Amino acid sequence: LDRYPRTFPALYRGLVGAAVESGRLPEVLGRLADYLEARIALRERFATALIYPALVGVVALAVIAVLLVYVVPQVVSVYQQSRQTLPWLTQALIATSSFFRATAWFWIAALALAAIGFALAMRRPPFRDAVHRALLSTPGLGRLVRSLDTARFASTLAILVASGTPLLRALDAAGAVMRMRPLAEAAAAASAGVREGMPLARALAATRAFPPVLVHLTASGEGSGALAPMLERAAADLEREAERRIAWIAALVQPLMIVVMGAIVLVLVLAIMLPIVSMNQLIR
Repeated sequence: LDRYPRTFPALYRGLVGAAVESGRLPEVLGRLADYLEARIALRERFATALIYPALVGVVALAVIAVLLVYVVPQVVSVYQQSRQTLPWLTQALIATSSFFRATAWFWIAALALAAIGFALAMRRPPFRDAVHRALLSTPGLGRLVRSLDTARFASTLAILVASGTPLLRALDAAGAVMRMRPLAEAAAAASAGVREGMPLARALAATRAFPPVLVHLTASGEGSGALAPMLERAAADLEREAERRIAWIAALVQPLMIVVMGAIVLVLVLAIMLPIVSMNQLIR
């Protein structure tokens, strides 16, 4: 498996290696299969919850772009032939449309360059760490990302502990699967604390980076001798919390996007219709 790192992730290879050493390969492979299926199911639930807001946003941007680039110039040509004084809202819409038509390719190129530059910058550890810290400190979104990453850490640690992997090695492997660098550094600090003789729950709490539910359930598991089941329970609780948050965010974003799109379309329609109303009043 180590010969094909692009096909088999580090977690997969590490678990299989530990299972071969402990002689529990069938059990570990079964747990790994369940873990991978649970990750895929969780990813699909998140994608399902976010697909509608994404579609609404794409449709809204497409409608606004068509109105500004194609509809507004045709209406403007009619108003220019009438040689009447246009309302300020219509003049602002004409100026906006002319600006975007003249600089459309510039904005497309700028967005493409910004995306490429961001992707390249994310390969640099200092920039990536700064982005991850900003993401974790964002209200609402930060707790969601923290719950997801911590659930991944707890699930991996539960599989490793249940397979008989030594705790220090299990902590190092579980910390390697975390995507947020600040949380991965906290996992490394917790591993160092355990290496110095601290209980796992106390080492996790000392970092002040992990949710309280993980710390409390880890302490309960250490006290009762059932660490792996308690870690699995903590992972399940964190995943449910993440699902509730993503559902709340989707429920909030959907009507907000519809209202914003409606307001923008209303402004565009008013800007187009006001000169027509003015012309009717002049005819009367």
